[in-house]
Amino acid sequence: MSGKECGESEGAPGAGAVTVSDIQELMRRKEEIEEQIKANYDVLESQKGIGMNEPLVDSEDYPRSDVDLYQVRTARHNIICLQNDHKAVMKQVEEALHQLHARDKEKQARDMAEAQNEAMSCRLDLSLGKSPCPLQAFAKVNSISPGSPASLAGLQVDDEIVEFGSVNAQNFQSLQNVGSVVQHSEGKPLNVTVIRRGERQQLRLVPTRWAGKGLLGCNIIPWQR
Repeated sequence: MSGKECGESEGAPGAGAVTVSDIQELMRRKEEIEEQIKANYDVLESQKGIGMNEPLVDSEDYPRSDVDLYQVRTARHNIICLQNDHKAVMKQVEEALHQLHARDKEKQARDMAEAQNEAMSCRLDLSLGKSPCPLQAFAKVNSISPGSPASLAGLQVDDEIVEFGSVNAQNFQSLQNVGSVVQHSEGKPLNVTVIRRGERQQLRLVPTRWAGKGLLGCNIIPWQR
């Protein structure tokens, strides 16, 4: 096995926004390094199980004749360099994940801000006597537990959810959007707009810990058109 020059590891992904594929590439590189480290340890194991620290001279300070000294020195050198590469890649993975999560949070904040602006615009239009904004449901209530915060707020089974805090049909991507709003609004009133039997209903729901599971006590499913 040939020697490896320390510092030969590939650099981080190119400048710009980090993508999931960048992280996957870093993980692939990490696995390759781990395989190479194992291969070099196998070389040491094949040399009478010699490790990283055992002496390479005999009791009389002569080079040991029972092992291939060149292979042992090369494997040891490779392992040291590869372990440094592994640390560098793991740091890159950590930084890339941090950037990706930060960007997701920024996007969520922008979506929430846009939803709030849109809701304010709709309310302003209504106050000025303009045509109301079109209502479009993005989720539906399919079960409610008695005595739960959802029940106390007046939510009913089959209510079609048009607005849940800052979430509406325009920015809804998955039920995680609703879950995030709930988690960040514990103990705080949320404006919830539903369509019930064709009529618009405005409710105030306060996510709260209660005797049952979760903060709402209801089950919401994506609206199937």
